Amino acid sequence: MVGRRTIGDRNHRFGGSWTTSKLKILAGYLAAYTQALKNQPFKTAYIDAFAGTGYRGRAKKGGTEHPLFALEEEGTQQLLDGSARVALKTTPRFDRYIFIEKNRRRAVALQRLKVEFPDLADAIDVRPEEANQSIRRLCRKDWHMHRAVLFLDPYGMQVEWATIEAIGRTQAIDLWILFPLGIAVNRLLTQSGDIPAAWRRRLDLLLGPGWYEALYRVEPVPSLFDDEMTRVVKATTTTIGKYFNDRLASVFARVAQKPRVLLNSVGCPLYLLCFATGNSSGAPIALKIAEHLLKAGQR
Repeated sequence: MVGRRTIGDRNHRFGGSWTTSKLKILAGYLAAYTQALKNQPFKTAYIDAFAGTGYRGRAKKGGTEHPLFALEEEGTQQLLDGSARVALKTTPRFDRYIFIEKNRRRAVALQRLKVEFPDLADAIDVRPEEANQSIRRLCRKDWHMHRAVLFLDPYGMQVEWATIEAIGRTQAIDLWILFPLGIAVNRLLTQSGDIPAAWRRRLDLLLGPGWYEALYRVEPVPSLFDDEMTRVVKATTTTIGKYFNDRLASVFARVAQKPRVLLNSVGCPLYLLCFATGNSSGAPIALKIAEHLLKAGQR
């Protein structure tokens, strides 16, 4: 988790302008999505993995940056809508809201949304489960007459590639995912290319097979003595992001070609906000909406 405070009994994530950017994009897409499907025969769902509490905090000036991720300044917190509440406020509404949150205390906070949104209470399903397992079970259902938007907003590298493949196979889910470009992946990809076994296993789960060959290359180095020398060259953050987006394209009908790079307060990349649509017939309009939202306000 990038950061956490407790206000009363609500634990919540907080960030800075990058958090506002991702939620603004999500809100815009959800409103357009439900509007587009309101006269269609499908049952619609919003699925939120790593759902938190439904709230987030805005840090006011006067604090210090997080020592690990250098996010926005911490200080007095103001509660703002998180992704769950953004979805519940979307009109037209979804038929169902599935909030997945492994942390029991945060799951209890999500249950309170049924009181805050009584008209939607019967449609809210809070699942205190591990996200990958929960999503894979959902993906095994019959999706013929169902459509969904899934927001994958992990705190780090929790999402597994096998989960993304399962989502793509439904051919019914539009996916928004935060890929941990700078805060995790780039840190594990060592400059030398010599990666510890535990880090390799974590990257295998996140990226699937073949990532090492794609993200490192071997180059010859000129030598004064005519003996053969080589060096390992690590991919840039741009190349890493493109690799992941291309991987998404291998399992979804279409993907947005220019994901949004989310930066911290000092201009370093934290996440890549990617979009993929699973249904080929609905892909053109879904992609048009998503790409417009991703482009708007881009630095």
